[in-house]
Amino acid sequence: MSGELVRLLAGRGEVVHGVDSDAEILERAREATESSAAVRYTLAEAPHGLPAGPHDVITCVAVLHHLPFAETLARFRRGLAPGGTLVVVGCARAASRGDHALGLLAVPLNMAAGWLKNRGRTAARPVSMTAPVREPEMTFAEIVSEARRLLPGARLRRRLFWRYTLVWRAPSR
Repeated sequence: MSGELVRLLAGRGEVVHGVDSDAEILERAREATESSAAVRYTLAEAPHGLPAGPHDVITCVAVLHHLPFAETLARFRRGLAPGGTLVVVGCARAASRGDHALGLLAVPLNMAAGWLKNRGRTAARPVSMTAPVREPEMTFAEIVSEARRLLPGARLRRRLFWRYTLVWRAPSR
């Protein structure tokens, strides 16, 4: 977590919580955040150390595959305020040759996008790219099945390459 998403969301809520289990990454995020921003950073292991709710929105990007899937979704569900929204951008394991081919295609496409974004300049490796990497264990079909069991009505969509989105709104009670 480099804090980019936290800083982006900071102007949209009273307080935005950023959570990471790596103290060095968290310190970098703090340093890059203006002191006046309505942001709180917490050093914690997910899913147990997450800040107590209720939260209007819980979101994570490329994180869920590092955590126990069912336990984490259940913790997110409990942490949402009535009517709150969970938004996940996740990574799934390739399930077929077609998935593997798309994954291989991602490498040159990501390099080209980076080159275009930086107009050919060599860019420093972003802080968000320095965290340890863990390959996803669940396929998209497995994620859909488990997510819908835990979060009835969840909307899941497969995205480019190995990514997916999951959106779920907690009942208003």
